[in-house]
Amino acid sequence: MLYSCKLKSACNLPVIYNKKINTAGTSNADVPLADPGMYQLDITLRRGQSLAARDRGGTSDPYVKFKIGGKEVFRSKIIHKNLNPVWEEKACLLVGHLREPLYVKVFDYDFGLQDDFMGSAFLDLTQLELNRPTDVTLTLKDPHYPDHDLGIILLSVVLTPKEGEHRDVTMLMRKSWKRSSKELSENEVVGSYFSVKSFFWRFQTQSLRLSDVHRKSHLWRGIVSITLIEGRDLKAMDSNGLSDPYVKFRLGHQKYKSKIMPKTLNPQWREQFDFHLYEERGGIIDITAWDKDAGKRDDFIGRCQIDLSALSREQTHKLELQLEEGEGHLVLLVTLTASATVSISDLSINSLEDQKEREEILKRYSPLRIFHNLKDVGFLQVKVIRAEGLMAADVTGKSDPFCVVELNNDRLLTHTVYKNLNPEWNKVFTFNIKDIHSVLEVTVYDEDRDRSADFLGKVAIPLLSIQNGEQKAYVLKNKQLTGPTKGVIYLEIDVIFNAVKASLRTLIPKEQKYIEEENRLSKQLLLRNFIRTKRCVMVLINAAYYVNSCFDWDSPPRSLAAFVVVEDMLEDEEEEDDKDDKDSEKKGFINKIYAIQEVCISVQNILDEVASFGERIKNTFNWTVPFLSWLAIVALCAFTVILYFIPLRYIVLVWGINKFTKKLRSPYAIDNNELLDFLSRVPSDVQMVQYQELKPDPSHSPCKRKKNNLG
Repeated sequence: MLYSCKLKSACNLPVIYNKKINTAGTSNADVPLADPGMYQLDITLRRGQSLAARDRGGTSDPYVKFKIGGKEVFRSKIIHKNLNPVWEEKACLLVGHLREPLYVKVFDYDFGLQDDFMGSAFLDLTQLELNRPTDVTLTLKDPHYPDHDLGIILLSVVLTPKEGEHRDVTMLMRKSWKRSSKELSENEVVGSYFSVKSFFWRFQTQSLRLSDVHRKSHLWRGIVSITLIEGRDLKAMDSNGLSDPYVKFRLGHQKYKSKIMPKTLNPQWREQFDFHLYEERGGIIDITAWDKDAGKRDDFIGRCQIDLSALSREQTHKLELQLEEGEGHLVLLVTLTASATVSISDLSINSLEDQKEREEILKRYSPLRIFHNLKDVGFLQVKVIRAEGLMAADVTGKSDPFCVVELNNDRLLTHTVYKNLNPEWNKVFTFNIKDIHSVLEVTVYDEDRDRSADFLGKVAIPLLSIQNGEQKAYVLKNKQLTGPTKGVIYLEIDVIFNAVKASLRTLIPKEQKYIEEENRLSKQLLLRNFIRTKRCVMVLINAAYYVNSCFDWDSPPRSLAAFVVVEDMLEDEEEEDDKDDKDSEKKGFINKIYAIQEVCISVQNILDEVASFGERIKNTFNWTVPFLSWLAIVALCAFTVILYFIPLRYIVLVWGINKFTKKLRSPYAIDNNELLDFLSRVPSDVQMVQYQELKPDPSHSPCKRKKNNLG
């Protein structure tokens, strides 16, 4: 890991002024800063007052982010339905210098949607007195609407000078993470010539420490495997004495929403998912139970928490959690395991180019180690080299791009390259492959200090389509992956996997991606799903035409009759207390509109599932994915050989005994169908379009650019 730097003589070094450290607790006059040192900033997030309402019910679910130098360093828990939240959370931050202010941003949490911005403020660290607790009141503002009153945030802060080796680690991290250029800026070369020289003399010996810093900043330390088993005696929220319960989980920024179980107070979910564990001491999982209401805000059933620091690792814990602020229990299985092999490094540090490491990886996934850790299917290395010709997202005609690399629920980020449409990241990411049929997603965003990141482009690459060791230019696509957007990204990807493990893993339920946005009603998507369903299921053609004509109002009487039928069905489920009240009538009408939208979304999703099922069967037989087609042929051949030696009645008997005794042998096992699990790995026609590579402009070819430069 090497950096080039133009060193100036001691007399030509820039002079940087800052407050001089005074351990007596007072601030002195500005003096030249020779050694910025290290500071510990202890913050207590007290509460918020009169925050902005962002939800339809006139409330918000606020949480707070702290940022320093454009990087998030703290995120609070969510306080549900409260405009005057009380957090009383503490954070301890290490600050390299005081020139960067502490940015405080407040958001309203919306599950499955983009969180709403509620205001921001900043704290000037140079104005704090050392070693003295200070109460701070921050007034929240929206930069785009500075006159709006968005409430206040109350903090308590203590700034303490720190000495020791932390300064060098922070300088290393700042240089490697925030700078993409090969030349250090003048502001980084501070202090005397000898301190700079000493820093570079020690740089190579501290490369291992730098990787540790990256790992602490971005990589998880373990996996939390959660199985939601069931609910017991939940609170009845509907007029029929039942509920339609579902459960939300949140660990830091990670979210998961269970499926909805209709009309029951004792739901059986049997869902399994994983969270990444970033904090060494554990963390708190917030769990809330809700009742689904079509057209209205979902009813709150209760909440509970899991303190992961109280659970032992490498052991499955059965937890029966009492719901607070409600009734009933939730039954879960929780297992904490060691972290999977993931890493971020610079381009010069490459696992596969190290012959010894490459041999170890090849040995780990050799055919001789079939039954060793069946969940560890393979190894993926992604080199994110650069991007060219990106979209300008800022008013200055530039962007601040960074790259997000995702494999299922594993999500890693590059650093941000500021004010550049042709960024160079030169980062290497490694992942453990749990399913060879996974799709690698690489997304480029524009960093925005006070807003959510702006989307610049995305590519989706199935692991089975990757050609090892080949640097390729991928044309960036839009969010739906249906068409190109501006720019290309250069990647080099290597995949090593065990084919037998990958085949066995195909017959296990597919990992659900829990950070996907919920489906929304789209006329184009609805019509497209109708067309796909007509192609795949001939029996549904007449019904599809009939429903489509109702939406298009080809026959007004028929469409009006359909609308009245839907309205009557909704009226049977709702009871009006006061029909003469105009406000309630207006609210009831709005609720019906939302309910009709929910029905349309359900129809849209059902049509997508039916069409996808037919397309996957077709794509299995037309060799769209050769690996899966060969797997199907091998399975059929093996079954034929077994039938030759063993009578069919014995096979059916063994299969029946296995199915009927499965719950007895493993009461909390998740039900699955091997054939459906196999088909879930076969891409549908829509996914085939999303995964298709677009041809890049020849002008983006490295050879072409060299010729142009020579010309």
